Amino acid sequence: MTWRETIAKAASYMDAKSVPDSQTAAELLAARLLKCGRGLLASRLDGQVPERFLEAMRRGMRRLAAGEPLQYVLGEWDFRTLTLGCDRRALIPRPETEELVTRVLGWLQAEAPRRGRMFVVDVGTGTGAIILSIAKEFRGDAVLLGTDVSEEALALAAENARRTGLDGRVKFAAMDGLDDFDEPEMVDVIVSNPPYVTREECERLDPRVRDFEPRLALDGGVSGLDFYDRYLADALNILKPGGAVFFEIGESQGEAVSRLMSGYGFAGVKIEKDFAGRDRYASGVLPA
Repeated sequence: MTWRETIAKAASYMDAKSVPDSQTAAELLAARLLKCGRGLLASRLDGQVPERFLEAMRRGMRRLAAGEPLQYVLGEWDFRTLTLGCDRRALIPRPETEELVTRVLGWLQAEAPRRGRMFVVDVGTGTGAIILSIAKEFRGDAVLLGTDVSEEALALAAENARRTGLDGRVKFAAMDGLDDFDEPEMVDVIVSNPPYVTREECERLDPRVRDFEPRLALDGGVSGLDFYDRYLADALNILKPGGAVFFEIGESQGEAVSRLMSGYGFAGVKIEKDFAGRDRYASGVLPA
């Protein structure tokens, strides 16, 4: 059987099992086995499929039909300029978070001439997507730290640092909160895509999210605001004067997060929208 026939049969099977974007999923499964980008797949479609690859395709199809996210089945996913290992140890990196990184990079580039060497902390680092992207794209001098309460997520982030050749630039640490720093006023930037889904909403999430992605990375407590309330208080102690915080937020949380940030004394608080026009990013600066 050729790859063209295999992909067509796989897409038809997964479509019948209500797998989203079944054609794309089938093509990505094939491209992963062929170790080529999806764009190069067309040149391979008339080749014969070895039996071992047919069986691998069947395994992937069965996992997708059972509701497992495509990113976990593939075992990797693209985020900005990086291809990261991706599995159930951490939340799947999403396009909205790429724009969070853009905002942090813009602030770093603007402040670097004045502040010199930067200390950036990514809280709840998961796959390491945010801090590794900053390491890859920021041209200035920086100390880069990713923290997480999950040892499994930290192991995945460290694997991704080695995979991307950035392990010499980024450190990772197990940390629940921000009170393990040696002294106050150490940090220039705190960035995070935290758990912000309310506990009630967690139960109503798409099963592909609810049943496979780590609950620890999703559940933001009864109001969805637990993280922000706790970490904004901690940030007051470890941020340098003029330091900044950047958070991803839920689409209905803009007003509440803005009030929290202002209440903790942050200035220049901004709530910005994602490409879909939803509130998605919060930032503010600790006054000098």
